[in-house]
Amino acid sequence: MKIIISALAIFCSILAFAQQSDTTYGVDIEKSVQVEMRDGTHLSVDLYRPSGKTDKQSTILVRTPYSKNFSGAFNDPYQRSLVRKGYTLAIADMRGRFESEGLYKPAVNERNDSYDLVSWITEQSWSDNKVATMGCSYLGDAQVILAATRHPSHVAAIPMASATGYLAEGRPWQAYDGGVFELAQTAGWFSGSGSEVVYGPPAWIDRQEWFQSEASKGFVQTQTRNQIDYYDYVSSLPIVDILKKSGAPPTDYVNFVSNNPNGEYFRNLDWAKPDDRFNTPMLMVDSWYDYGVAESLELWQLAQDNAVSDTARDNQFLVIAPTTHCAYTRMDGSELWSAGDRDMGSVGFDFLDMQTRWYDRWLSGEENGITDMPKIQYFLMGKNEWKGTDVWPVANTEFRKFYLSSDGNANSRFGDGRISLTVPNVARSDHYVYDPATPVPSIGGQACCTGLETGAGAFDQSATEMRQDVLVYTSDTLEEGIEVTGSLEVVLYVSSDAKDTDFMAKLVDVYPDGTAFNVQEGALRMRYREGFENKVWMETGEVYEARLNLHATSNYFGPGHKIRLEVSSSSFPRFDRNLNTGGNNYDESEWVLAKNALHHSADHPSHIILPVVP
Repeated sequence: MKIIISALAIFCSILAFAQQSDTTYGVDIEKSVQVEMRDGTHLSVDLYRPSGKTDKQSTILVRTPYSKNFSGAFNDPYQRSLVRKGYTLAIADMRGRFESEGLYKPAVNERNDSYDLVSWITEQSWSDNKVATMGCSYLGDAQVILAATRHPSHVAAIPMASATGYLAEGRPWQAYDGGVFELAQTAGWFSGSGSEVVYGPPAWIDRQEWFQSEASKGFVQTQTRNQIDYYDYVSSLPIVDILKKSGAPPTDYVNFVSNNPNGEYFRNLDWAKPDDRFNTPMLMVDSWYDYGVAESLELWQLAQDNAVSDTARDNQFLVIAPTTHCAYTRMDGSELWSAGDRDMGSVGFDFLDMQTRWYDRWLSGEENGITDMPKIQYFLMGKNEWKGTDVWPVANTEFRKFYLSSDGNANSRFGDGRISLTVPNVARSDHYVYDPATPVPSIGGQACCTGLETGAGAFDQSATEMRQDVLVYTSDTLEEGIEVTGSLEVVLYVSSDAKDTDFMAKLVDVYPDGTAFNVQEGALRMRYREGFENKVWMETGEVYEARLNLHATSNYFGPGHKIRLEVSSSSFPRFDRNLNTGGNNYDESEWVLAKNALHHSADHPSHIILPVVP
């Protein structure tokens, strides 16, 4: 899901380009060109072409649901520099958005529309039949979906924060995590950007002339509403009615909140899927505090495994920055950086130069060395340095189990919860009561579009760790640093007196001064512990294994730091609250308390698996 602020900031792709290319060409602009799709629907496209260029030119295509006329859409110096280099820039409103006809629904008609737009571009007299794509968030999703169509003219892509364009297991559009609904970012995005209501000129008026005329200026084609407005209702029940109560226009939110996370509804949408094949070189970009970094890693591998040519197989790259959603597009290699409140130092990475060199390689044929870089470049947080690898997991990674234990009182950071490499030899359990009326608050994390005051990123979790319904397990102070880079998994042995409940786990880096920065987190709705196809309920007195996917990270736990794991049953409003009844949850308004427990012993070895890089 995409927050309109961050995605629009990237809709220009880069908002701060410090160095423009030589201004060889001027810019010819043709606005609101009406391009007919195969079903007769017209999409509106703005063309920015290098004036005075007599030979044919390559095109860089941007498809957006956020309005091609957004202020700054072509005021961005980076985009302008691409046209002055000799490339044509085409920016299109997606179906049912702003100037384009049709009904808007996420991931519907995406394949056909993107394919048809590329075909139309290549039919123009000025086209050299080569099209590259650009953009972040939803604009990145569109590129991945286009790549899955294998259009022969789609020769390069830079999909950024594009994991929501790929249908990973149980993670449709990152709207679910372990079967738990990502409430804040899904409701937040739909409230601000998901409107199905679009206004256009009367049928007897030529659409292109209308949109080019003064009469259309200030005319809002798509009904919108302030994204923050929904937040007044985010605590209300049932959650299926949140947007309706807030006065948001009609959207597809109800379908997203009410369907099985691995069900037919989502499988039938137009995302790239595991059985798709690819033929486009892609330079993917993501960040450790964005919501889909693990899926980006999965997509990077899939694009190689399912490539139909050596060129595609050998030219899949991924850059993972230490930022939040789409923020890396502001990196020019010089500034200091932070993700939330966590200092990342000087990033020292010129993203803009890398992007230009990628286009020059595949559109202009320049042998500029861009494909000589490591297949994956990732930022190691904590050490604040870039590292490179050609394989994932990183070579020589050791997957170590760190076991949880206590004397039965791990409640809060003032309790006795411990993490160590030793399996506990005494059976103990830690207990707490989960009350949906007073959930654990979300503070930062891997998200966007939430409307939360703190936003995404790393923040001190110390206040949260004072709660009795948060179990806290902490290692001894590290004498030597540990690099943790790769996929994370938590295995818990749990019980509850509720038919169904949730468990949340959060990996935390505790600094020497006691600041506890969140690193990564994950969730599991217990009804889905055996898979999304069959709901399995809990029985009082039974102990169950719960495997939580904590996705991926790269973090250096330095000397003097501590490794910590928080376990709870809520993180609101990032995730919806499990009402503990075993019902649908999304359409319920009543709840019950859940008495939950985490067990640790030789028979029930609760632990976290960390990918340690020597």
